[in-house]
Amino acid sequence: MRAHEAGALHGDIGSRPAWLRTPGDVNALVPQLWPRNVTRAADGALAVAGLGVRELAAEFGTPVYVLDEDDLRSRCRDFRAAFPTEDVYYAGKAFLCRAVVRMIAEEGMHLDVCSGGELATALSAGMPPERIGFHGNNKSLAELTRALDAGVGRIIVDSFTEIDRLTALARERGVRPRVLVRVTVGVEAHTHEFIATAHEDQKFGFSLAGGAAAAAALKILDEGVLELRGLHSHIGSQIFDANGFEVSARRVLALQAQIRDARGVELPELDLGGGFGIAYTTQDDPSTPQDLAKRLRKIVDSECAAERLAVPHLSIEPGRAIVGPAMFTLYEVGTVKDVDGIRTYVSVDGGMSDNIRTALYDASYSATVASRASTAEPMLARVVGKHCESGDIVVKDEFLPADVQPGDLVAVPGTGAYCRSMASNYNHVPRPPVVAVRDGQARLIVRRETEEDLLALDVG
Repeated sequence: MRAHEAGALHGDIGSRPAWLRTPGDVNALVPQLWPRNVTRAADGALAVAGLGVRELAAEFGTPVYVLDEDDLRSRCRDFRAAFPTEDVYYAGKAFLCRAVVRMIAEEGMHLDVCSGGELATALSAGMPPERIGFHGNNKSLAELTRALDAGVGRIIVDSFTEIDRLTALARERGVRPRVLVRVTVGVEAHTHEFIATAHEDQKFGFSLAGGAAAAAALKILDEGVLELRGLHSHIGSQIFDANGFEVSARRVLALQAQIRDARGVELPELDLGGGFGIAYTTQDDPSTPQDLAKRLRKIVDSECAAERLAVPHLSIEPGRAIVGPAMFTLYEVGTVKDVDGIRTYVSVDGGMSDNIRTALYDASYSATVASRASTAEPMLARVVGKHCESGDIVVKDEFLPADVQPGDLVAVPGTGAYCRSMASNYNHVPRPPVVAVRDGQARLIVRRETEEDLLALDVG
């Protein structure tokens, strides 16, 4: 259901979701929601890797995205350990900056980009181009040219127009780029309609049911200019149920068999995409990388045996599952407003400009008072932003201490993915900085925007 244009959950007077329970201890942290090195210190304030949030707020201001660097690195290592013979591509669209590129490169990851800007960031940070994959449904000639000239390891082609563009550029340069064909497999992932990407009625990929995917693969093979390495499928985002991957793999591998039968070629690679879910609230129960690896391998092995195919080299593309839980956003409370006993609104100094997901996807988040512990009773509250929109909601429903007050710091976990990367300057609000914390030390990896930055673009 698409959110009301006036704002998420418009008109849900005094309601609360059934899964949200009154906490026995309003200060307690639910471990699966927070970066691994976040604790509540003896003084009652949150600390990340030994560094208190009050110190972070004093040095960097609020709002601020706080990245637990060791948490991110450990999640990279978890995926690499679970998929030791496969290629694990970090999906850069979740969150990308040069420091993160270096982190994931040092942890042995590959990198998926989907725009010229993401490719520029990756290359400027020293990511080996052969470990970069390039996505996108409408790559420009300039983007494709840059990818070829840089030696990007693979390009996931998304349309016949792109195949023609890339073929012409490859002929001009005398190169043979590796490509995968993105296949739209007709699987409806159990997710929001705006982030389910494998059903037929959408902009990504070549339709399997309509025959376009087979035609694209055969065209590439017959022309012989591009090196077709395999097929690619991505069924959506924030997925907890592996059944969709099973259906997707079955259909894509059936296409592999069709291509083999038509041209005598067994494609050596298969990419099943990403979209693995994380815990935003206590209602979410994500799989571990080990669980995912076991399920995906079983699916692929079974379908290959059924189609009498050699098992292709597998790759996956986790983004949210790596950076999402590794970051939280720290805000300062500005006002607390009780509205006729219906709801208490806790307004913070950020909002939809630093986290659009609640308004855009009707997403759910959690929150806690971060600067102190409280002995007050739990109070059902809504954390909202400072923007001139009724839908400017950060956390729809959460129990905060009844004594929450202006000046308190509030932390919202799970904001590593699609928050800074989708941030805007709505109401001319500068975007927040990103701070990485490790071993009790903080370093700025993306600085805060300033009013001077905003005015520098205004040439009027």
